[in-house]
Amino acid sequence: MNSKNWKSKGNFISINNHNIFVIDEGNSNNVLVILHGYPTSTFDYYKVLPQLTKKYRVILHDHLGFGFSDKPKNYSYSLIDQAEIALQLWSQLGLKKVTLLAHDYGTSVATEIITRHNDNKIKLAIEYLILCNGSMHVELAQMRTIQKLLKGRFGKYVAMFTNFPIFSKNMQNVYYDKDKVSKNELQQMWIQLMHNNGRRVIHLISRYNNERYTYWNRWIGALKATQISTKIIWATEDPVAIKEMAELLSTEIPNNCVYWVENCGHFPMLECPNEWTTLVLQ
Repeated sequence: MNSKNWKSKGNFISINNHNIFVIDEGNSNNVLVILHGYPTSTFDYYKVLPQLTKKYRVILHDHLGFGFSDKPKNYSYSLIDQAEIALQLWSQLGLKKVTLLAHDYGTSVATEIITRHNDNKIKLAIEYLILCNGSMHVELAQMRTIQKLLKGRFGKYVAMFTNFPIFSKNMQNVYYDKDKVSKNELQQMWIQLMHNNGRRVIHLISRYNNERYTYWNRWIGALKATQISTKIIWATEDPVAIKEMAELLSTEIPNNCVYWVENCGHFPMLECPNEWTTLVLQ
């Protein structure tokens, strides 16, 4: 799969005057909406989409600033804004009832949505929640050096000098089995990261971890309060969103089950697609 073929699967929907790239596949009445991670895109799901659509109508979109979606230069890229974009998109698509799956960065977008769901501030019914390897407990996150640099004061300059070899090395380092990520896969991720002058906003989208601290009580509180049935699917060898996060979440979320993807790193849908998909669908 290459970026051109992936792009041909979707289309663009305008939300707040920004073009959001959306893939909508499958004919089931059961709808699965997916919130992808950082710094990648919906492309993370290219290996698992065919299996997921056997059970669900699957809707994925590139967050603003990511993938093929617009990347405005002067924008906050707040996680709260990303949640609003997702909700507006799903409303435009006429969705009434969904299963919400989120990974990495997407899990914080999801917790803002769950906050609003708990307060009956959205019309969307969320039947199930699936959380995958996301550093919602940011105090436990093992951030990569490049992440720390990009979100810092000199992030704009770090982004200017970030190239494919640096990106590739950092991505490989979050895999458990580095042989399971191909150079082509990394190249496609890089192409989408750079698409639409992506380099000029990398430092802006990298500031999201600051919000995880700011809204910690709001978002972790929402997980503690939610009555939504929750499945926690976690790769055990993730060096960023470590195993202890899932163990802690399992003590906090009222109605949850934990499933482990053994011997797998931060992107289980790419590194261990069959094992991960089986757990999502069961």
